[in-house]
Amino acid sequence: MAMLNQYLTPLPFIAILRGITPEESIPVVEILIELGFRIIEVPLNSSKPLDSIAAIAKRFGGHLLIGAGTVLSVDDVTRVHNAGGQLIVMPHSDGAVIGAAKRLNMICTPGITTPTEGFAALAAGADGLKLFPAELLAPPVVKALRAVFSSDTIMIPVGGIAPDALAGFWKAGATAFGLGSALYRPGMTLADMRDNAATFVRSMGSLPHR
Repeated sequence: MAMLNQYLTPLPFIAILRGITPEESIPVVEILIELGFRIIEVPLNSSKPLDSIAAIAKRFGGHLLIGAGTVLSVDDVTRVHNAGGQLIVMPHSDGAVIGAAKRLNMICTPGITTPTEGFAALAAGADGLKLFPAELLAPPVVKALRAVFSSDTIMIPVGGIAPDALAGFWKAGATAFGLGSALYRPGMTLADMRDNAATFVRSMGSLPHR
């Protein structure tokens, strides 16, 4: 978990670039780096996701943790690794996928909704828990989950996270946030994406330090 924390400490955000193309990826990531982002996720149901991951890893690999979301199989893990990805993000929790990621020394954050899923994922080697969908796991639920997991368990709400939602989840014990369509959507201008990212950064900056 220390390695994942290394990338979350400067700014506790994961940029989820669902639908991004390889051509868009470099200018988008340049802006995100400028604003302090250090973790980039390209979901596998994007256009040519492995090409985007490879391009980002080649250009920024020394400065970022880059990998894939919506990873559903062991074969997906291998393909992401071969493209230069270091991060596996899942919408579900599957011990076989977690194990495949860890054998390749990749960071893995499976999706969980219940304590049973969460403890099983950590036992399988997960580096953190993606709390998904966050629309279902409201701050009171996150607070209840935080009470039963160890204090160093990384918990990352994902799904419908907007700038005004950060404070409630942060107070409840969230470690970080996965930012999706409120940050980036296919077809948006770079200026709009920059404005979205800057709004998230300002909102995070107003929250108490831990």
